[in-house]
Amino acid sequence: MQLYQDQSLKIYNSLSGEKEMFTPLHPGNVGMYVCGPTVYNNVHLGNCRTFISFDLVYRYLKHLGYKVRYVRNITDVGHIVDDADEGEDKIAKKARLEKLEPMEIVQRYSVDFHQILELFNNLPPGIEPTATGHIIEQIETIKQIIDNGFAYVSNGSVYFDVVKYNEGHDYGILSGRNLDDMLANSRELAGQEEKRNPADFALWKKAEPVHIMRWPSPWGDGFPGWHLECTAMSTKYLGNKFDIHGGGMDLKFPHHECEIAQNKAATGHSPVNYWMHANMLTLNGKKMSKSTGNNILPREIFSGNNQVLSKAFSPSVTRFFILQAHYRSVLDFSNDAILAAEKGYNRLMEALDNVTEIKPAAASTIDIGVWKQHCYDAMNDDFNSPILIAQLFEAVKYINLLKDGRETLNAVDLETLTKQLNMFVFDVLGLKNEAGNEAGNDKLEGVVNMLIGMRNEARANRDFAMSDLIRNKLGELGIELKDSKEGTTFTLN
Repeated sequence: MQLYQDQSLKIYNSLSGEKEMFTPLHPGNVGMYVCGPTVYNNVHLGNCRTFISFDLVYRYLKHLGYKVRYVRNITDVGHIVDDADEGEDKIAKKARLEKLEPMEIVQRYSVDFHQILELFNNLPPGIEPTATGHIIEQIETIKQIIDNGFAYVSNGSVYFDVVKYNEGHDYGILSGRNLDDMLANSRELAGQEEKRNPADFALWKKAEPVHIMRWPSPWGDGFPGWHLECTAMSTKYLGNKFDIHGGGMDLKFPHHECEIAQNKAATGHSPVNYWMHANMLTLNGKKMSKSTGNNILPREIFSGNNQVLSKAFSPSVTRFFILQAHYRSVLDFSNDAILAAEKGYNRLMEALDNVTEIKPAAASTIDIGVWKQHCYDAMNDDFNSPILIAQLFEAVKYINLLKDGRETLNAVDLETLTKQLNMFVFDVLGLKNEAGNEAGNDKLEGVVNMLIGMRNEARANRDFAMSDLIRNKLGELGIELKDSKEGTTFTLN
């Protein structure tokens, strides 16, 4: 018997604004689509939080015994700046700035994306389609929407007719926005004269002569609208109706709202039963932003090469920090917060090492069955990882009491505790035991600081040859020294 038959999983559905009992369309099988990255830059920590959150969902569904088809796309066409229908394609813009072909940009940042998620121990999706690989499907979807009377051609572009659609449907059903208010508050933008209404969005955009990424279509050379690609790819691999669609909170409108409208216009029904949205990550209480410099990349966390943190932190500690908050809550990243997470992570890993040394007794004084169900209850309540982690620290208390001989477990209960603890920590939360690496890092830090002290002494004695030798030898090992008024620090490259 599969675990899901014993567990009642509830998911917060953004469409209803309530937690709902999860019932897949096909018993024992789950279809899940998550909006992937637009690969024009290094993936930032806020994006990683979203993908780690849905990795948790994927892992738990698999743990319960569901057969999961997990589809996560790569946006390699590049959608328009500010997600409007006007402006410049982000990938084409980056390609021009770096004097590269757009597909070189796509390849570079797709590789970076996969490397970072692998470091975070994310499981790869079952299918990872690209927008450029599904141009034909997108064109066919547009044809269907036009044939059903919900789109129109204008000057070589195709637009979705939001007002026409809203006559019999409910544009705004996901985001709670009112179309009349949207029309009244729409600002005038260049190119709006092509549209019947300011709220209409592009399904296909005519490519100007300078536009590099372009494909032939019945309406002329152009490129697909951003919202369209996810509609085409999700339905191709999961069917016209599937179980779960996920993404960041910032995608709820307009992206996911437009997806619902496109699907209904094409097929006559809503595409998804459960819409899930992961919340944002802030940095030191402020929104992360490259333009203001309030930003940090995963590699900068792992190497310690940043202006935000006091030291380097491993991928597993960073993942643990992210999972300490519920995926629907805002999470603030700071030096103090990740230091606290590191202490908790190390306690958890130490307990996992200690549990193997405990000897079984004749009788149990702890009800492990109740603890085990509390762990499941946490995850069954909309994947509540912070409550699960709290339950894991209850197990840490048990292990310390058992180690001191103040509590006992019989062989069966001890095996259950050990098995379930490992299962929830490694299989469900997706952590790795890197505590040994942390100890190694501390030793490395001590050795490098000793060499920095020797270099400072050499400089004070005006022995610049020795000073340069120490710097150069450390540099060859990937350890970069940085001198400032406050002293010398180092980063690992």
